Amino acid sequence: MSNRYITSHFPLISILLFSLSFALFVQGYILEQLVEFGLYDGMREFFSENGIKLTLLFLLVFLFFMIFSALKLIADTVFQLSMLFFSKDEEGKELIKVRYGTWIFLISGILSLFLTFNWIWLLLLFVFTCFIYFTYFIYTVSSSLTFLGMCGMVFFQVIFWSTFILLILFACFKLYNSFIASLP
Repeated sequence: MSNRYITSHFPLISILLFSLSFALFVQGYILEQLVEFGLYDGMREFFSENGIKLTLLFLLVFLFFMIFSALKLIADTVFQLSMLFFSKDEEGKELIKVRYGTWIFLISGILSLFLTFNWIWLLLLFVFTCFIYFTYFIYTVSSSLTFLGMCGMVFFQVIFWSTFILLILFACFKLYNSFIASLP
């Protein structure tokens, strides 16, 4: 049985798994900080311990789900835009072949559940997964690219994501500096 849509739900499951993994780590960190600041006991007067943990986990999963969904939307748009600029494929057959790469994210999402103890390992797994998927993407669509088209696609991706990350870091740095400057 072969169905083109058999892997259509893999991106959603992968996003949920990565969101859960990052949320579990951040939940543990926030709970440690609440205990350290002495706020956790006060919160337990109004909510049960499990209620606090479940509510915090739900909100964090929701937050990470939104972040990863936005990143997927941006990545899909950038991939398809680079295909528009550099590919000879006008019918979209190459994009159909690329969909099987969602297995990469699904397997990594499952692995991420075992790495919830360390955010560095989680982040490294996510970045490594993105790199593997990008390599798979380039390999899969290489039949519709010239050498210059392949170079253009790689540079387009690298320049876009580098600029995107640098802009986010710059905005965070500016916000941090303005916060520090406003302290008495």
